Amino acid sequence: MRSGRGGAVIVIVTVAHRTVDAVWKFESAKIIAALTRMVHDVGLAEELAQDALVAALEQWPESGIPDNPGAWLMTTAKRRAIDHIRRSQRRERRHEQLARELDERQDASEQDDVLRLMFISCHPVLPTEARVALTLRLLGGLTAAEIARAFLVDEPTVARRIAAAKRRLAEERVPFELPEGSALAERLSSVLEVIYLIFNEGYAATSGDDLMRPGLCLEALRLGRLLAGLAPHESEVHGLVALMEIQASRTAARIGSAGEPVPLHKQNRGRWDQLLIRRGFTAMLRVRESGGPPGPYALQAAIAVCHAQARAPEDTDWAQIAALYAALVRLLPTPIVQLNRAVAVGMAQGPQAGLTLVDTLTDEPALRDYHLLPGVRGDLLARLGRHDEARLEFERAAALTRNAAERDFLRRRADEIPVTGQPEVTLAQAARDFLARDDLDAGTVRSYGQTLGRLCRSLGGHLPLTALTADQVTQVFATTWGGAASATWNRHRAAVRSFGAWAALDDLAAGLDRRGETRPRTETISADRLDALWQRPGLPLRERTLWRLLHESAAGVSTVLSLNVEDLDLDDRRARVGGTWVSWRSETARLLPRLVAGRTRGPVFLADRRPGPARTPAPADLCPETGRRRLSYERAQYLFKQATKSLDPAGDGYTLRQLKPPADARAGRTRDHQGPAPLHASTLPGGSGGQEAWEPSQGS
Repeated sequence: MRSGRGGAVIVIVTVAHRTVDAVWKFESAKIIAALTRMVHDVGLAEELAQDALVAALEQWPESGIPDNPGAWLMTTAKRRAIDHIRRSQRRERRHEQLARELDERQDASEQDDVLRLMFISCHPVLPTEARVALTLRLLGGLTAAEIARAFLVDEPTVARRIAAAKRRLAEERVPFELPEGSALAERLSSVLEVIYLIFNEGYAATSGDDLMRPGLCLEALRLGRLLAGLAPHESEVHGLVALMEIQASRTAARIGSAGEPVPLHKQNRGRWDQLLIRRGFTAMLRVRESGGPPGPYALQAAIAVCHAQARAPEDTDWAQIAALYAALVRLLPTPIVQLNRAVAVGMAQGPQAGLTLVDTLTDEPALRDYHLLPGVRGDLLARLGRHDEARLEFERAAALTRNAAERDFLRRRADEIPVTGQPEVTLAQAARDFLARDDLDAGTVRSYGQTLGRLCRSLGGHLPLTALTADQVTQVFATTWGGAASATWNRHRAAVRSFGAWAALDDLAAGLDRRGETRPRTETISADRLDALWQRPGLPLRERTLWRLLHESAAGVSTVLSLNVEDLDLDDRRARVGGTWVSWRSETARLLPRLVAGRTRGPVFLADRRPGPARTPAPADLCPETGRRRLSYERAQYLFKQATKSLDPAGDGYTLRQLKPPADARAGRTRDHQGPAPLHASTLPGGSGGQEAWEPSQGS
């Protein structure tokens, strides 16, 4: 009896937990959106929603699952939000208003809240990866672990992206409101981009063993349908939904029995999902009802409709598809869209017409590592009977892709083309032999390996060495390092020259002129702008002290950030860092004691928060008294640029290195207190002339 009763309890708990999980997936976006409207902080709103989730996990197994689980979670979360606001001593009138909203808020307002949350999570101030992760977290209800598995990254990376996104939204004070006027189109475009990125990663995974990740496709479809319901009059929203519905309809036919990709013209169209196709056609009708010229997503959906309407591959209206791609290129002239257009033209007008268009894209930097460029080129060359060239292109495409299923497919295509004549030494073989020489040290091997590795990826490792030309090398350099610093360009040029001499080829660097290496002079901030900065009210003590110290000491940023409290000599206004000294003047001397008051050890400049469990720094970078880590170079740089945007005529903000006074001012500077003359890092043995080699690079 005891065993049976315990089993029943386990069943009840399991059912309750499964119910909580299912309800959370559907209701989390509405709950977090409503809370964000109340507390005006996405991070806090998610914490309050999680509190309600924990309450459900604790209470439902005992009290039973409520009749309306979603409403229970919403009510519990809102009550916790009100408690939080009351604890923050908000005005009583605001309390009453929020209490009324708890009982009177209508479904329409909750829908508006979800739409606002969608616009916030996809805000353009966030980098793309952060937008995707935050959207899946807040609107999809996915955990960091689920997002990490979907994108084949580790969980701490996803957690950092989400945390950084919330912090950035708070710092930028992004309002919880729907954009209006011209801002609506820009913000909506960002939302659509994020949803389509999620769908594409599921439809054609960029890395890993599997060709598809259906879970991401389904999540993108759910978000797209949700957005279509929230913004029913936006034609591009319906265009994206139509595109995803029709693309998703081919899922069962896209993968063969061994997990290999099946090209569109070889798919069994009887396996296409007709329900999804009909839903896509319905969404296209809504696009037409919305009126106005079609946008990029509507045009792509129209192309998908052409494929879906063809009962057999030979029935496909390629001329119409090519015309639609021509219209799409006018709206969205990206290299990938142009490559897709070349495929359509190759089908409508013949492979030579398609190859002519593809060859105009071979020097596009955006496509230099895109495996479909040589893949498409190989297919067109094979159709033209140029089999040796086609085989090399398929091998190059296989080397570029990070998806195992696609790599195997492309290698099979290359292997299907017989090799004519005697096998020759390939570029990859020659590069390996060159780097295996005994007279090259480890640093040279690493440097030369970067250059030759890029040549192999760009030209194909199976390219016969005798077919390698100076023109090909010049094109790779222009695409890869055309905008690089002179030192970087010259380093790669030297590697090519050495390799060419070793291989007894003609001068492979004949088209590569050596660039003059002149270090650009760092422009310092003018005195009047510095005065405006020093006089600005409300500057945090940490930032004010750091900036003053950088200006008065003329030391490098990394050197100053590496200072520890125990290294400071406050009386003599200097500190030892490794083999160098950093000294300062009166303003820093006034601020530093206040900054380190009460601390005896650890970094002088500390981050705002304690690190999370997955981001524990080295002991030397952790303050034993506060638990906070050393302020990072990147964070310090970001804060300074943000603070100086209004001072910079260009509006970009200054860098911390620009706080150094001009060289003549440093040379004539004297200390303003009794004692020995100041010693700067650049004047000590082992110094680096005022610029540390270990300071983060400004470009390579």
